[in-house]
Amino acid sequence: MTEGRSCPLAYRYRAAQLCAEPIPVSEDVVYVIGGLYGNPHALTEIERMAQAEEQAGHRVRLVFNGDFNWFNASDELFQDINRRVLRHTVSLGNVEYELANPSAEAGCGCAYPDFVDQGVVERSNRIMSRLQGIAARHPEIQEQLARQPRYLCLMFGGLKILVVHGDPDSLAGWGLAHEAFSAGNESAVQAWFQATDADVIACTHTCLPVLWSGRVGERARTVVNNGSAGMGNLHADTRGLITRISAEAPSDNAVVGHDLGNVRVSLVPVAFDLEAWLPQFDGLWPAGSDAAVSYRSRIAQGTSLAPEQAVFSSVF
Repeated sequence: MTEGRSCPLAYRYRAAQLCAEPIPVSEDVVYVIGGLYGNPHALTEIERMAQAEEQAGHRVRLVFNGDFNWFNASDELFQDINRRVLRHTVSLGNVEYELANPSAEAGCGCAYPDFVDQGVVERSNRIMSRLQGIAARHPEIQEQLARQPRYLCLMFGGLKILVVHGDPDSLAGWGLAHEAFSAGNESAVQAWFQATDADVIACTHTCLPVLWSGRVGERARTVVNNGSAGMGNLHADTRGLITRISAEAPSDNAVVGHDLGNVRVSLVPVAFDLEAWLPQFDGLWPAGSDAAVSYRSRIAQGTSLAPEQAVFSSVF
């Protein structure tokens, strides 16, 4: 059974082309928001955070790099999440790609590696099938999603910020996962930076956070994976995480951060209203349902990962 473990060729791209035409960013702060997973309360908190920055004099650009849909398995919530997100800068995750371009052979489009249990894969395929049924009732949203790019390259603070969902080879690649860094994937990271000429690669998809720093070709480089904006990422911590990239506008509540010249790359928490979200989640995904089995414990309790375990560094 390959559904959920293999992906269409359309997920692939060439790393050397990803930063060929960077988009200039004039704002003072960029939020890269991956893995919202259909959590409206996390989105509300992110909007509040951006508004607070604006009130402090920092212009903010919100960039959603995929999987902003997942748990929003009702017509009302599906419309609400997509309406609010698509006002901003957006690139696709595998979830949105499969909602806009359903392909039976891809399943959820997650490209799960071998270390992920087959039960997780099968539940994700069924979650996707349910969500595709809802998306089919909203062709105008499917059309909007289909128009979004698979990746973005931003020019910010004199640096090239490559925004992908998975990794620089594939929309659903796992090469920048926490597990990949733990296993020592430095040669792949080096090759991707050399091919793309990016200074920062910001990604998501693989659900656990990473902040890596090192030198490639005599330049300092950074990889940042926010894990999930819509559910907990760290030990006994139910807050989401987003990537915050700022020029001379530091965050005072970052979990971890790293300076790259005059640009600060941080993972900052999203303290959404869990007491409001859990009953809504349970109404959509009751006990024993696919999403409840796969995700409810993490939503309610966080993970086993300590903040310092998200940080990696190397010098090539």
